[in-house]
Amino acid sequence: MKAVHFGAGNIGRGFIGETLAANDFSIDFVDVDDTIISALNSRHEYDIELAAPSQEKIHVENVDGINNGKEPEKVVAAIAETNLVTTAIGPKILQFIAPLIAEGLVARKKQGNTQKVDVIACENMIGGSAHLKDEVYKALADEDQAFVNEYVGFPNAAVDRIVPLQKHDDPLMVSVEPFKEWVVDESQMANPDLKLEGVSYAPNLEPYIERKLFSVNTGHATVAYTGKTLGYDTIGDAIKDERVLNQLKGVLKETGDLLIAKWNFKREDHEAYQKKIINRFENPYISDTIARVGRTPIRKLGFDERFIRPIREAKEHGLGYEKLLETVGKIYQFNVPEDDESVKLQQMLQDKFAEVVTSTTDLKDQELVSEIAGKMSEEFTATHK
Repeated sequence: MKAVHFGAGNIGRGFIGETLAANDFSIDFVDVDDTIISALNSRHEYDIELAAPSQEKIHVENVDGINNGKEPEKVVAAIAETNLVTTAIGPKILQFIAPLIAEGLVARKKQGNTQKVDVIACENMIGGSAHLKDEVYKALADEDQAFVNEYVGFPNAAVDRIVPLQKHDDPLMVSVEPFKEWVVDESQMANPDLKLEGVSYAPNLEPYIERKLFSVNTGHATVAYTGKTLGYDTIGDAIKDERVLNQLKGVLKETGDLLIAKWNFKREDHEAYQKKIINRFENPYISDTIARVGRTPIRKLGFDERFIRPIREAKEHGLGYEKLLETVGKIYQFNVPEDDESVKLQQMLQDKFAEVVTSTTDLKDQELVSEIAGKMSEEFTATHK
């Protein structure tokens, strides 16, 4: 079996690549990083190390690399013959690789390849594959869209694995936490007969995506932004502070109440899931920098992102969201000169809190805007005394 995977970074190699290799796939990694692509083509193998006391090694082989910037025709040829296409390249990059995926799918049509294939975006976003599909279809003629409709699926997926900030002499070596979760919406698959060991398949993915986004992503960011206001530089140091841990627990309580109300998760099961998340953040082997976890604060303040969406929906359900509001107030203080969005946000701020809240979140609910702006003002005043 063959797979084409876009994104040869740490998640691509340390999570998606590991899973594909464990299912006896050969993998064509697609990326523009010459160092990684050259190393893949030279060695055709790499190692993964688990960020745990055992430091267990996992060997991955039968891999190649394609530089899509230099050899796009090779990517097209690979897609024309592949059994599966996956991505772990970042939500903002999907639009740039979509035309190349479209070319590959058209090449399948030209070759008469009617083997059904799925394209799965393994990204930190809700509806990643659906978004990628929209971008791919923009590059397809009507007659090609008809072929893709019949033979190609874009099932949404939820993925969860923390990859710590790391540096290795070996450019292909990657360290990952032992925990991993990959769930695919089987109702959207074109080829439901092709199921991977180590991947879960669900008839409705939305509960799992929201559980992960509102727990892991919201929680991790909460530790980062709270820790930053208290002067910490790493997640590991920050979460040792009882004030940070209590803020995290408060936020997870609020998002947990919402998830239970929406999706009927059993409370005891969800609380066990939350404890597992906290333990993951406390793992000293995967401590990350606050600057990296908190980066792109404007994106993280988006209308459907990890804070504003649960706040909106908690209000709609008549549930509490005070700790979430407090954390949002801290995001607006995130001042990291190396992060372009952080710099931009600080330039926007000054004293125009309500205007900034509206422009960054797209909220129309003026009561919520006022609540967030009030929290920002309190936090900003306290920080800049």
